[in-house]
Amino acid sequence: MRILSLFITLYLFASCGGKTIENKGTTQNLDSLVQVYPDSLPLLVEYSDILLKELRTTESLPLAAKAFRMDSTNLHIRYLYASSLVNRVERTIADVEIAQKHLLYIVKKEPANKEALMDLATTYTIQSEFDKSFKTLNEILRIDKKYRDAYSMKGMNYRALGNYKLAKSSFETAVQQDPEFFMGYLQLGWLYSETEDYKNALEYFKTATILEPTSTDALYGLAYSLQVMEKYPEAMAEYRHLVEVDNNYYLAFFNQGYIKQFHQNQPDSALFFYKAAIQLQPDFVKAHHNMGVTYLSQGDKTEAYYAFKKALKINPEYELSQKAILKCK
Repeated sequence: MRILSLFITLYLFASCGGKTIENKGTTQNLDSLVQVYPDSLPLLVEYSDILLKELRTTESLPLAAKAFRMDSTNLHIRYLYASSLVNRVERTIADVEIAQKHLLYIVKKEPANKEALMDLATTYTIQSEFDKSFKTLNEILRIDKKYRDAYSMKGMNYRALGNYKLAKSSFETAVQQDPEFFMGYLQLGWLYSETEDYKNALEYFKTATILEPTSTDALYGLAYSLQVMEKYPEAMAEYRHLVEVDNNYYLAFFNQGYIKQFHQNQPDSALFFYKAAIQLQPDFVKAHHNMGVTYLSQGDKTEAYYAFKKALKINPEYELSQKAILKCK
């Protein structure tokens, strides 16, 4: 269920192409107006609508809920309330059930409401009722066969079910409908990585980085694909670029250390990068272990012992360090 929740969270960003809508002046003005006129239904509706489009569901929910209490007959208000419930990161099982009830009511009244149908499909996916989710998504595609987000959600459903072939096909169809669909390319990069087809993964990550140059997910996918394909200088260059974008991305340091240690025979440089990774993530067992291996390769059993001991303090069951520490005697 944790993995599925991650997919759904990613979908929220996918529906806006990985971007939030910039409307700061409007939201600031509306926020001030709502403070002055807290019982103005038109203001509550307009503000919650904008916040929902910006994926600021924690803020949109109380406004939409209040508007719904004031007028439960308005279908758009009901939708704002239900959509805020199901799309917020902190949602509960009860939130999903309440949202589903309202969304079923809406689509009964408005069978062609694609946004409500998408949120309804989302509730089914969260509940792992994939048959109902697929059925709802197919209803959307009968209304609009080019509806990108329906294909995207199908891809996430198939991925959760372990059907990578159909997941890839669904996301590929999604990016065909919208060639600038950043999250679609990112998902395809991940899917091809998981099936160890790094050549295709690399191409999708490249496209994703063109669309979103500062996406650390896309940049890491690009660098790691190059690393697995044994293009080490190119991978190192991409990891350095990733660190320029986010100097707290500890895996970028760790993987540079790994390349230096195992593929470029530069143990001192490897230690430098492992230490940088540990500084950012002190409990990173693999970095401590690899430091120990590097020290052993230099004949420094004392430092190797302390590195393995630290790894085992973090994770006493880490077998690699359990075996390696015996070599320090």
